Amino acid sequence: MIDYEEELKKFEPCLDVTDAEGAIYDRELTDILDVLQEVLREAKSNRRIK
Repeated sequence: MIDYEEELKKFEPCLDVTDAEGAIYDRELTDILDVLQEVLREAKSNRRIK
């Protein structure tokens, strides 16, 4: 049988997950509203040129 208490004592969190979490939170991510605003700006400027 598995001794769950013993296994929990040996548990160590994965360093990759911790590193990834820090990298994700430290970055300035573009959300969908930023993308849509940029698309609309480009569409308006292209409409004026034609």
